[in-house]
Amino acid sequence: MIETDKFKAAIHQFDLANSQDPNQEEWKGNTYPKEMLYAERMTDCLEAFAPDAPEALQLAARCQHIKRWEIPRETYPMDRPGYHAWRNELKKYHAEQAENILQQVGYDEETIERVKFLLQKKQLRRDPDTQTLEDVICLVFLQYYFEPFSQKYEEEKLIDIVQKTWRKMSEKGHEAALKLDYSPESLDLIKKALA
Repeated sequence: MIETDKFKAAIHQFDLANSQDPNQEEWKGNTYPKEMLYAERMTDCLEAFAPDAPEALQLAARCQHIKRWEIPRETYPMDRPGYHAWRNELKKYHAEQAENILQQVGYDEETIERVKFLLQKKQLRRDPDTQTLEDVICLVFLQYYFEPFSQKYEEEKLIDIVQKTWRKMSEKGHEAALKLDYSPESLDLIKKALA
């Protein structure tokens, strides 16, 4: 991870913002603000998956869900168009939140624009950093959120989710995903989805 004062200040401010999340998550006997824990998982996963990731990508990974609770899913229609509208609004919101913090800690315009570009998932498949960010998002989902998620939905829906997740990932992402530690049930479901 980058060790400059500016970088550390940005990470500190992202974490400060996410520590205000009223939603809590239990993990290994401790309780965390949900988006704070997610941000740490994103950083850890990026370090393992792409240890040489450029600074803008490290910043984007840490603030990928910044203050997400402020735009709840229920504020949009609970259908497919509503879901897409919500996701698009979130991308813009996260980019704005990141921009404010990065300006405060003294980042240059070029770095700020790059972080915003990545947070809005621009040029997925064509831009290597956008693709790496998407791979890390998918890996974090599969590693930490798929299991609890799978208890809420029917198998058909879960297979569809796995297939959609897989389509967003690169070959390198697929290789990393297949090495994750799944429960036998989740592994069985993933194998079905990929068959």
